[in-house]
Amino acid sequence: MRFSATFLAAGLTAFALAAPIAEQDEYDECDWEPEASTAATSAPTILSTIKPSVSTPIVVPTSTSAADGAGSSSEATINTAPSTLTFATSVTIATGASSTPSSTLTTSVSAAAPNTLVASTSSSAVVKTSATSSAAAATGSSSGKLKWFGVNQSGAEFGSGNIPGTLGTDYTWPSTSSIGTLMGTGMNAFRIPFLMERLARGTMTSALDATYLASLKTVVSYITDKGGYAIVDPHNFGRYAGSIFTSTSDFQTFWKNVASEFATNDNVIFDCNNEFHDEPSNALVASLNQACIDGIRAAGATSQYIFVEGTSYTGAWTWTTSGNSDSMVNLIDSSNKIVYEMHQYLDSDGSGTSATCVSTTIGAERIAAATAWLKANNKVGIIGEFAGGANTACETAVTGMLDALVASSDVWMGALWWGGGPWWGDYIFSMEPPSGTAYTAYIDLLTKYA
Repeated sequence: MRFSATFLAAGLTAFALAAPIAEQDEYDECDWEPEASTAATSAPTILSTIKPSVSTPIVVPTSTSAADGAGSSSEATINTAPSTLTFATSVTIATGASSTPSSTLTTSVSAAAPNTLVASTSSSAVVKTSATSSAAAATGSSSGKLKWFGVNQSGAEFGSGNIPGTLGTDYTWPSTSSIGTLMGTGMNAFRIPFLMERLARGTMTSALDATYLASLKTVVSYITDKGGYAIVDPHNFGRYAGSIFTSTSDFQTFWKNVASEFATNDNVIFDCNNEFHDEPSNALVASLNQACIDGIRAAGATSQYIFVEGTSYTGAWTWTTSGNSDSMVNLIDSSNKIVYEMHQYLDSDGSGTSATCVSTTIGAERIAAATAWLKANNKVGIIGEFAGGANTACETAVTGMLDALVASSDVWMGALWWGGGPWWGDYIFSMEPPSGTAYTAYIDLLTKYA
């Protein structure tokens, strides 16, 4: 989701959302950067959010996730090797909104579901297939339950305008007490956004900062010690220090350094990078994801799942029209544990900036093409960010999407609500116990899927 301005008052009781930025990339999803206030240091204040660009420091949260054994394990398989691509260490590009998806898959979700997908045509999307198979998809059957279900836990990615920033003023860490409450409902997966610039300071190949790493490990250990899954998420939108990064060797080194810290913890999941967008090419995004995979495995972390994300904010509803379906299909992993992470919001432009959903059936409709692509290519995926407003129409739409995921749990492994964390205040999608706007509206509904 993208906000043009946000405000979180001292005491964390106020949170105002401005109108969505006009130049939105129609492929979604959520860019949001809180900037630290200079007025006070005793309480967190978040101000003046802007859409990230090459020339501005990238910010963090995006709109955006619970007991082990929620479903049978499913894995992606080794694919054919992609072409080797070489890129310079820096590029100059002009950013701008991408074109609107021109077609959508017309696969029916249910007999009663009307064709109400926004910005679609009557033509069918082309779903490219590969000759590979996966352990989950090859079975051709659904387990009837998602393996992972939970909430994104924001805080450590806040204040990206102040690097490294001050803990408690510019950024915070998720509340383990709140995570414990959510785990008590049956949720078992939690995505932990953080900033690459705070963990690897100066350059992405730098040694990891001991203090920031220790705080990350504290949250991770809390989750995994209780049998849950902790998803380690560099929430950088394909940028480092405000610029698009293109060096696959540097990115591989970063991930080798990070993965080495969690190599023995089977319940850690590595998320390569959050929501690439406005990149020089789709091929670059695929090569960076491959570098992430290679770096993780080179660190000796061979048992963990790896989440890969596409460009165009990794939207599920545009997966087959944004180029992701072609460029990402041939990623390879020696451990056969690639999971394709997609994000999906239900407002008119898919950005997650509005509490109004397009229709009561939009949730199932927007994941239909991605579901078909996963099945056709024997891949598995996860909806790494999703949300809807606290109203009856959105609750119905969210239910429809989750039901569709469960119905295809042979290829969909989970879903993570955006978002939790102690600094959201009265944000429209806050899943923070005990009184977050979405927590009070949705917790009973979501618990049915945990």
